[in-house]
Amino acid sequence: MDLIKIKDIYRSPNYNSKIIVAGWVRAFRGNRFIELNDGSTIQNIQCVITDSKTDNKIIKKINVGSSLKIQGNLIESIGKGQTFEIEIIDIDILGESDPDKYPIQPKKHSFEFLREQAHLRIRTSTFSAVMRIRSKLAFGVHQFFNEKGFNYVHTPIITSSDAEGAGEMFQVTTLNNNQKEKKEIDYSEDFFGKKTSLTVSGQLEAETYALGLGDVYTFGPTFRAENSNTSRHASEFWMIEPEMAFYDLNDNMDLAESFLKYVLKYIMDTCKEDIKFLDERLLKEQSQKPKNERDELNLIDKINFTINNEFTRISYSDAFEILKNSNYNKKKKFNYLISEWGCDFQSEHERFLVEKHFKSPVIIFDYPSKIKAFYMRLNDDEKTVRAMDVLFPGIGEIIGGSQREERLDILKKRINEMGIDEKELWWYLDLRKYGTVPHSGFGLGFERLIMFCTGMQNIRDVIPYPRTPKNASF
Repeated sequence: MDLIKIKDIYRSPNYNSKIIVAGWVRAFRGNRFIELNDGSTIQNIQCVITDSKTDNKIIKKINVGSSLKIQGNLIESIGKGQTFEIEIIDIDILGESDPDKYPIQPKKHSFEFLREQAHLRIRTSTFSAVMRIRSKLAFGVHQFFNEKGFNYVHTPIITSSDAEGAGEMFQVTTLNNNQKEKKEIDYSEDFFGKKTSLTVSGQLEAETYALGLGDVYTFGPTFRAENSNTSRHASEFWMIEPEMAFYDLNDNMDLAESFLKYVLKYIMDTCKEDIKFLDERLLKEQSQKPKNERDELNLIDKINFTINNEFTRISYSDAFEILKNSNYNKKKKFNYLISEWGCDFQSEHERFLVEKHFKSPVIIFDYPSKIKAFYMRLNDDEKTVRAMDVLFPGIGEIIGGSQREERLDILKKRINEMGIDEKELWWYLDLRKYGTVPHSGFGLGFERLIMFCTGMQNIRDVIPYPRTPKNASF
């Protein structure tokens, strides 16, 4: 007889049939009622021990955290809380658990505590729900681009270029400490013969493939050596970066909007139970806060708000005027007051535009060139670039993108203005020499999207093993 997944039992219970399930004990009550979960669903299944059929020696070995294989009859339940249960015929203990040492007990644990148990926290309802949503989201991303005819490109993790010009990169080297302590490091002696680092973005390499394949995307890990301990930063995270030949900024904004709506609808359709569970968890948390600190929208409403509303599109200059003249700014309710054109908007400004002013997702475009990257197309005013940011409720920016600068002379000027060595980007400049075309793309931090979809407030809780300053324990 084959094992059956608990999710399949809930999907189509075959009453009065003999079945076999396997999983981990979430709770064990009165030496009789076992709550078993196999990771396939948020829901446990109750397995009932009958005194006459189970050896007491086995019962004494069952604890929270134990792994069991259970054979029994699926019957209608007469108790409260479940519609069916398994009447146990036979129990096989696959792995015992020490009740005094097992850290994941059937009670509420803080997220800080669970991060210290990252290898076991997946056995909690919250983290199993988050990681199932993460899995489905990843599949939805690939499905969207596949349906659109995009080609999936694996861009390099080890690179010699800094796409962002930030310089906060993890160095990759085989040089020993004595060599690295020299004032002048000779990178010709290093493995790759030059200075290399872990990538901060696959964008530049993806651009080269877009200008041959047309529409491509990369979806992989990226790294930032930023010494930041905020709830939104991690040293290792995943990026989704499409690049499209013959796209202008409007085409780029259209794609970003349709992409976000597609993947959000996909997880609403495929992760209903997990989304509902996380929504209820957040509602309980919100009810314990003062009314003025509660979110206006619950989790499900936020997702539907984004799916069902057209994204408002507004220029940076118009957004600046709205923010500058808002009561929030005049009454100094913003932590960062808006005063001079050219400032970089903070998440509080972005959320104000989405949640208070427009009451819809927002795309801001045509940003000041001085606060954006060298590869973004310069507008005719020579003050702004064809950049765009997509803003969501509760989170602010979720996508950043632009029409790329396809004109060689202007790109070279921008590179020089930012102090970047042309020689390091010779291959990128070649794209503008040989058959250049208008093209665009954007980047989406996958973990930020998961945070939005799950309501989790810390990036450390939406990635299996977070990498942050002083933290690489697992």
